[in-house]
Amino acid sequence: MEQPWIHKAKTDLAFIIGPSFFVLAIIFIFQDYIAQIEENYSFYTWLFLIVFIDVAHVYATLFKTYFVADEFQKQKRRLILLPLFCFVTGIVLFSFGSLVFWSFLAYVAVFHFIRQQYGFMRLYARKEVKTKISVWIDNLAIYASTGYPMLYWFFSSKRKFNWFVENEFFRFENHGILEILFWIYIAILILYIVYTAVKSIRNRFFNIPKNSIILGTALSWYFGIVYFNDDLIFTLLNVVSHGIPYMALVYFKEIDGKSASELGNLSFLKQYKGILIYIGILLIIAFSEEFLWEFFVWNENINISSFDFSSWQILLVPLLTVPQFTHYLLDGFIWKSKNG
Repeated sequence: MEQPWIHKAKTDLAFIIGPSFFVLAIIFIFQDYIAQIEENYSFYTWLFLIVFIDVAHVYATLFKTYFVADEFQKQKRRLILLPLFCFVTGIVLFSFGSLVFWSFLAYVAVFHFIRQQYGFMRLYARKEVKTKISVWIDNLAIYASTGYPMLYWFFSSKRKFNWFVENEFFRFENHGILEILFWIYIAILILYIVYTAVKSIRNRFFNIPKNSIILGTALSWYFGIVYFNDDLIFTLLNVVSHGIPYMALVYFKEIDGKSASELGNLSFLKQYKGILIYIGILLIIAFSEEFLWEFFVWNENINISSFDFSSWQILLVPLLTVPQFTHYLLDGFIWKSKNG
């Protein structure tokens, strides 16, 4: 049985599986310089991590939906109504206070991030002979790898990082609960390791990408949230491990994996250096959005506005969040297929 790569071994390892391991290695090598980087290069970390990866990956969804004529016609109703739903929902939530709005969005974001890892795991398990127990253990492993760190966040002492804003998550510090959760987490990982070892020996096949994505997920979430308590480290592991694989997946499946005729108006992306055009489009849109955030809302990294837009926040914040919110919800539909 061949390894079930999504694209090719080299590209999968470099852009889908590898980012978690690469970033973690960088963190351990340069952890003594993290504080200095945060203090002296905050603008560049914001630009490259938040704008060019986190925000950019949201717009990669366009290349599977709004930019694809056939796909847009198939899902026209959903693609038009969903952003409107997100905008109206955002206004309603923001009317109860900005913390209610950001808290709700944070929980949705966490669910989206967890489901992405589950999705990659299922993609890499697509060629396996599945049984109820094998599917159950795989699911248990990926959800434990992401769920335990989040529960640790909720029940531990205050972390030095946020998903969006301070106090966005329910927190109840309880070391007794943490102790129980830790041993459940360890038990699940041991069960997964033993089952995978027995299964691999019995079948004489070890699924490298599937097990690598589970391992990478476990490492990035554990070290990003539990082991370290640092804003930049959390952002590195959270953003890079999520954003780069997603942008790569869209390119591999929706651009490189299709013929010029299938791409239609996007056929220019099949030309030489098309990947650079793809990345360039994402970066331009991402920077444009973040510029609007800075101008109307944050005024932190690019301070060019002397106007006070505070009275307009109930409209501006939900409006600017529409692409992100839509991405979170839409992603739950667009990757479903009859082939699983």
